[in-house]
Amino acid sequence: MKRYLGYALIAAIAFTSCKTQQAKEEKSAMQKKVDEYALVELRSDIIHLSAKERQMLPYLFETAQIMDEIFWLQTFGNKESLFSKISDEATRDFAEINYGPWELLNNNKPFVDGYGEKPLGAQFYPADMTKDEFEAFEAKDKNSLYTVIRRNHEGKLETIPYHIAYKEHIDRAVELIRKAAELAEDEGLKKYLTLRAEALLTDDYLASDLAWMDMKTNNIDFVVGPIENYEDALFNYKAAHEAFILIKDLDWTQKIGRFAALLPKLQESLPVEAEYKKEVPGLDSDLGVYDVVYYAGDCNSGSKTIAINLPNDSRVHLEKGSRKLQLKNAMKYKFDKILLPIGNMLIDESQRSHVKFDAFFENVMFHEVGHGLGIKNLVKRKGTVREAMKEMHSALEEGKADIMGLYMVSKLAEMGELTEKDLMDNYVTFVAGIFRSVRFGAASSHGKANMVCFYYLQERGAFERNPETGTYKVNYEKMTEAMNSLARDILTLQGNGDYEGTKKLFAEKGFIGEELQKDLDRVSGANIPRDIRCIQGKEMLGL
Repeated sequence: MKRYLGYALIAAIAFTSCKTQQAKEEKSAMQKKVDEYALVELRSDIIHLSAKERQMLPYLFETAQIMDEIFWLQTFGNKESLFSKISDEATRDFAEINYGPWELLNNNKPFVDGYGEKPLGAQFYPADMTKDEFEAFEAKDKNSLYTVIRRNHEGKLETIPYHIAYKEHIDRAVELIRKAAELAEDEGLKKYLTLRAEALLTDDYLASDLAWMDMKTNNIDFVVGPIENYEDALFNYKAAHEAFILIKDLDWTQKIGRFAALLPKLQESLPVEAEYKKEVPGLDSDLGVYDVVYYAGDCNSGSKTIAINLPNDSRVHLEKGSRKLQLKNAMKYKFDKILLPIGNMLIDESQRSHVKFDAFFENVMFHEVGHGLGIKNLVKRKGTVREAMKEMHSALEEGKADIMGLYMVSKLAEMGELTEKDLMDNYVTFVAGIFRSVRFGAASSHGKANMVCFYYLQERGAFERNPETGTYKVNYEKMTEAMNSLARDILTLQGNGDYEGTKKLFAEKGFIGEELQKDLDRVSGANIPRDIRCIQGKEMLGL
């Protein structure tokens, strides 16, 4: 008996040791995933801010954290129910990065036991709701950006406005924003904050969006509320909550501000028939450069936003245009830690000197300008492009902005507005940038758009891959031709509201093929980060 117990004890110890070792290995694998996001500090020089502006910032930080709480409810649900099932720190960190148990840059694959596929509609719709049930549901606000769909006590669908669904959070946020507004010395910022607080209580954002467009002399910017609809992969209808706290870079803003006045001329130059560019972008559009000092909610989920083009409301675009904000500190982090190392690995050695931060900055800046160009309303029938494209809208719109940004750089150089411009810098940096963005995966609108762009350009000889070195070389003439062709095709799809044609385009090209995957695996094997994660908060500003 003692002998039997001895064997049993040895076996138990061996089993426990094996499980412990296995756990360490699993933790190590998870830590590697966390380390794919380079840790950076979001700092900014706030010496030019007044005493009251500095006093405002803590209220904005606290409001942003509330937006983060709402986004957790929208994308996953009860955050604590997830974290109660996680025992190790690395998995907890990875869940924080992904706002849930699904890996956003790996096609939403679950990484926590007990979770299946991520619902396409996140938490905006009942998990058991079918598309047919939604289409048959009669409610005038069911397609609204600002309603959630729930089942009532009879099991039937009903709509609930955001300001009611998230009332406790909204009330706290509104109180904080109003306190910040009281401190605002800039009249434009004061008006915007006051109207934004009201908008959160009513889900009517038009007045606050127009006020945001009118801000010209603000040193601080605060983007807050339900804004982008990427998270709704079911219909692309519902907007998710987020917040950016931004500090204006006065010197850089002055340098690039002059390009906004050229938007109507750029719209006229688009490589498409007249009916697809008949809308005139608002003349109040402006370009600004900022340091981002806080990301919260949707914009902090997975990959970090490095530029903003807002508002999304087409009524604002037609009346006033949009504001394009470049987040220079985050952009520089991504260039130094990700894009440049990728370029040094995957771009032909003879062209690596063309991978430059200034070109990256221009490509990203004019990507945001590109969102404001083209057409918002259908050409041949009533309705908007957004409504016609349904869940395909975000991915196609990102693809449009990508190629239009490059197109505009070439047009501005042609117009003499970008002097001493070597377009090869932008072309080569653009191709290197595709490799950065396709790593976001098919779950990301940006990732899908870049996959389509990659194969479209490759098929037309814009660049060639050397099979011996595994590097890519850009062909200037063919790149120019392919750029114009892709811009024309996307603008036409949008203007026609060609939903089926768009689905076909993404079915044929919105994937990562075997050869491209091997190149991306080399990038991952070299431990080049996928994106950044941020140490952020008022402490980073010395507050």
